[in-house]
Amino acid sequence: MFKIITSFLFSILFSTLLFSQGVNPRPYAALGDVIYDNVDNIEKLQELEHYQLYKKEIAQYILEVKKAKQEGIELESKSSSKAKKLYLTKLRELSKKNDNYLRDINSQYKSSMKDNDFLMFTEIINSGIIDTNERKKEIIDYYYLHSDDINSSGIIDEYLNEDAELKALKDAQRKRKKSKKTLQEEKIKRIRALDLQAQKKLEEQLQKDVMNKKLEIRENQKKELAN
Repeated sequence: MFKIITSFLFSILFSTLLFSQGVNPRPYAALGDVIYDNVDNIEKLQELEHYQLYKKEIAQYILEVKKAKQEGIELESKSSSKAKKLYLTKLRELSKKNDNYLRDINSQYKSSMKDNDFLMFTEIINSGIIDTNERKKEIIDYYYLHSDDINSSGIIDEYLNEDAELKALKDAQRKRKKSKKTLQEEKIKRIRALDLQAQKKLEEQLQKDVMNKKLEIRENQKKELAN
């Protein structure tokens, strides 16, 4: 009896230790590893503006994954075919949800570029949820098309700093931005100067018209008095 209790307690302790160390369960690892390795990324969805309405749903999914992981670890010391079947069924359910989240975030990524939703675009690529390395060229190309509107802080700056050629392009672009700003300021000054000049001419013309009108009235008065 003592050996049975000791074995049971050791099993619980061992399972808890494996769970705390982030070790994935061995049973059905091909299916489970995908779910467990991606759960942290899905948890990050709660930080994105688009997913604020789904925070409770995501939180519930995270709890289900953690519970399943604990069950999977405990299953390593059990031989019950029924428990293994239930665990496999749960993994399949979680796998579908995991795939749905991945499809949705990738769809949002594409939509953000199509709709030029720059905030969503930067949030997604900086979240670590999607594989940005395989989209590096696409991300950089899109950035250069809309560099005036996109904050490069994060993954974009990392890519630019990794590539000397891209860094040179970024530096050149910054200079162009500065030149563009200078030209814009100069243009505003010219417009204001022209506006002041036009206003001055208008005031002079009005004064001239008033003087001419006064002279015309005086002439008319003189003629009337002469008659």
